[in-house]
Amino acid sequence: MNIRGTIVKQEDIALKVREAGRLISEEYAGKPLLLISVLKGAFIFLADLCREITIPCEIGFIAAKSYSGTESTGNVSVAFNLKQDLSKFHILVVEDILDTGRTLSKLLGLLKSENPLSLKVITLLDKPERRVVSLEADYTLFTIPDLFAVGYGLDCDEKYRNLPYIAELD
Repeated sequence: MNIRGTIVKQEDIALKVREAGRLISEEYAGKPLLLISVLKGAFIFLADLCREITIPCEIGFIAAKSYSGTESTGNVSVAFNLKQDLSKFHILVVEDILDTGRTLSKLLGLLKSENPLSLKVITLLDKPERRVVSLEADYTLFTIPDLFAVGYGLDCDEKYRNLPYIAELD
């Protein structure tokens, strides 16, 4: 598999992440904020986003998997091992891509059961054409067509995460 072309340039990502950090800082000012990153794909997005947030926040990680190669398996596995008492936080789930919605729907159900003060989602990419679950992110940086995206944390079989931009894979 090869890179077909750039979908989102590095400079455009940086601009949108900066803007999102400003909005989040304003919305959650004076509130206990917990950013929860979905591993592995969102780790770069989380790192850049949390550096743009100007208010105190905590960070947690959840591992979720539903893909094999370029196809969603339809089965979602989640490793949920957060140490914080989630009922004391406003939670913002930091996701790399909202695709079918299965993974995020399962994750949100698990998080809601912990009674957080609030629960919202920010996603780097949204592919609404692929949605099979009725779900929308509260913040979306980029909406893309139905193609396979890699880079900026997104992978294909663990490759291409290190690209500083988002590209389409053949």
